[in-house]
Amino acid sequence: MSAVFNFTFVPWFRSVAPYIHTHRGKTFVVGIAGEAIAAGKLPSIAQDLALIQSMGVKVVLVHGFRPQVNEQLRAKGHEARYSHGLRITDSVALDCAQEAAGQLRYEIEAAFSQGLPNTPMAGSTVRILSGNFITARPVGVVDGIDFQHSGLVRKVDATGIRRALDGGSMVLLSPFGFSPTGEAFNLAMEEVATSVAVSIQADKLIFLTEVPGVAMDPSQPVSEDNPVDTELPLDVARKWLAQLSAPQQPTDTAFYLQHCVKACEAGVERNHILPFSVDGALLLEIYVHDGIGTMVIDEKLESVREAGVDDIGGILQLIEPFERDGTLVKRSRTEIERDIHQYTVVEHDGVIFGCAALYPYPEARTAEMAALTVSPQSQGQGDGEKLLKRIEHRARAIGLDSIFVLTTRTMHWFIKRGFQPVSPDWLPEARKKKYNWDRKSQVLVKKLG
Repeated sequence: MSAVFNFTFVPWFRSVAPYIHTHRGKTFVVGIAGEAIAAGKLPSIAQDLALIQSMGVKVVLVHGFRPQVNEQLRAKGHEARYSHGLRITDSVALDCAQEAAGQLRYEIEAAFSQGLPNTPMAGSTVRILSGNFITARPVGVVDGIDFQHSGLVRKVDATGIRRALDGGSMVLLSPFGFSPTGEAFNLAMEEVATSVAVSIQADKLIFLTEVPGVAMDPSQPVSEDNPVDTELPLDVARKWLAQLSAPQQPTDTAFYLQHCVKACEAGVERNHILPFSVDGALLLEIYVHDGIGTMVIDEKLESVREAGVDDIGGILQLIEPFERDGTLVKRSRTEIERDIHQYTVVEHDGVIFGCAALYPYPEARTAEMAALTVSPQSQGQGDGEKLLKRIEHRARAIGLDSIFVLTTRTMHWFIKRGFQPVSPDWLPEARKKKYNWDRKSQVLVKKLG
């Protein structure tokens, strides 16, 4: 095995480990557009879902079948009809939907049953469980249009789904529901996935779709080869959605976004729109910080907080590369353990992505902000500003008039945020005694209004 492979694989695998730990025991609802299956993506998606489940994630899989039903309709010389973004399901379309659903369930179960040597499915055991978990009601007549056998979700058997997941099965749902009288209704995959995610309070709702995500900047080039990577706070997503016209096609910006917003408002923590055209999109979104596609998130889920003893390892791992290249002064584990309650951290998904420490000098009514560090993976996303604001708040809370920093490389970042250069002689006497004149750090001060 080559040394180059070892050099790249080992750090990569270690960087993935926090996400494996974070997601173990969590529940994901994954909605796959029928277009993904029509495009031949099912084998790779099944492999990725099997891998995700093997790492302790509980998976509910909801498949769509728009193109498959349309193909059946064409074969019968029947036209596909839509209105208000929903299929009008007459008796012929209902038959076609039932045939398409049966065929797709067969293909999906077959994909998860593979176990050939030297493939990602080797040694995997994925048990697929389906059932009548969805109770439906008719759409009825809307604006004079009779949707006939098209339905909406009335109720989800959340207890039954959880029981199946806890038993180790992957739950597979087709976009069908049944009324208490046994009448079948054709449902939208997106609504089924959203309703299930809300009912079982899933940790993630993920749509694998034909769109590359939601671009907030109209000038941003977006394509299958250049998908967006956007994190939308819920409030921003709501406002954006309100400006968009009612979606009619799956490729309309609001089509998947409306379901993500609905799920987020109902307590589903993270909601994703991923392009199935990108190989491994699920793995990239779940196990890599930068991710891919669009995520709608309630901002309150991001934690900026004071550090505790459980954060020591994460802080050490975060600052070590910056100590090694000389950006930060080296601190021992003993020092960080001693001063841990002086630290503030930024946490995403249980992983520390930023930290800063506050060392007060009450006699001079000032404090040093030290060890301000933001992971390269999240730089440019505002974590530095969030840490600075929290440190300023902590300093004001104890009655200080200013904060100062010592830096050799990031002077301009601080000046842009209201710091002013001063001579090292300005430092409080206790800090001046520890000043390293060989390092020649710049001293910058910010007055707290």
